[in-house]
Amino acid sequence: MSGKLKSAVLGASGYSGLELTRILERHPRLEKPVLLRREGSDGAADLAEVFPELSGNGGYPLRPLSWPELKRQGVQLLFLATPHEASRSLVPEAIAQGLRVIDLSGAWRLKHAQHRAIYSFQDADAVTAAELTAKAVYGLPELNGDRIASAELVANPGCYATSVILALAPLLRAGLIDRERGIISDSKSGVSGAGKAPTSRTHFVSVADNLSAYSVFNHRHLGEMVEQLGLDDAELTFAPHMLPIPRGILSTIYVHLNRAMKPAEVESCLRDFYSGRHWVRVFATPKLPQVQFSLHTNYCDLGFCLAEDGRRLVLVSCVDNLVKGAAGQAVQNMNLMYEWEEREGLQ
Repeated sequence: MSGKLKSAVLGASGYSGLELTRILERHPRLEKPVLLRREGSDGAADLAEVFPELSGNGGYPLRPLSWPELKRQGVQLLFLATPHEASRSLVPEAIAQGLRVIDLSGAWRLKHAQHRAIYSFQDADAVTAAELTAKAVYGLPELNGDRIASAELVANPGCYATSVILALAPLLRAGLIDRERGIISDSKSGVSGAGKAPTSRTHFVSVADNLSAYSVFNHRHLGEMVEQLGLDDAELTFAPHMLPIPRGILSTIYVHLNRAMKPAEVESCLRDFYSGRHWVRVFATPKLPQVQFSLHTNYCDLGFCLAEDGRRLVLVSCVDNLVKGAAGQAVQNMNLMYEWEEREGLQ
């Protein structure tokens, strides 16, 4: 491509949208992104009104969404950091306008109807929705990079799903996990993972000095995990928890191996699988990732402990839910879509 890419962001007033705006603004191959708000909304006219820390940087106007105006400005790529239902209705319109789309919501991640049912989507055009569902590429670059490059619609993965899938994929694809014994993921997230809209569960008095489990057996990211890992639903037990911290995810994953292994073999399996993939860091046992190591970065940090019997394995996976779990991964996907180096704008 010649010149700089013109992109737009709808939903910049959320936590992931703010993170995305900051990354796009410093990306060397992009013009300053166009920030959008839904037409008819009575929200802020400038993003600095929502996030005062942006004040004094030349302004971040939030313009009404208008397809003709986006075309006039030469926008080629649209990021959606919108609620699932909004993305489900907006993507068909955006694709019809000739835009490429990276959607940070869960609207297009799931291929199987039984998993997608958790969102209760009511599609205005069921045929078009089915076509786009089939075409959407799950935007986990370490697994689907070859398909992302040519994608028209990229469904950015969920934050929990990113941490769990990246930890398990090497071992599952090598056939090393005893799936009949089941897999357990005990995952914990900072409060920003629940989104910006306050709820009784995310009030300070509910979160501070507390640790709570929620959505056990029916979290929306569970379908992504089993679909991308090729598991049956009953083979993965996922228990999410809310940590009293602003951001970050730590997933502790318990598996049984189908043969006795040595720590060096497990480490080699992980390292070989992610060879050449900059944004996955594998820690040599016994060192384990911590939330603070990956905060404000696009890294997924992986580590493990192997029992003396060589068959019981605990994996630990950490990501920043707003970066590798959302905005940073979206930019990594953009880099692949336009044949740029995956690290551009993310260092």
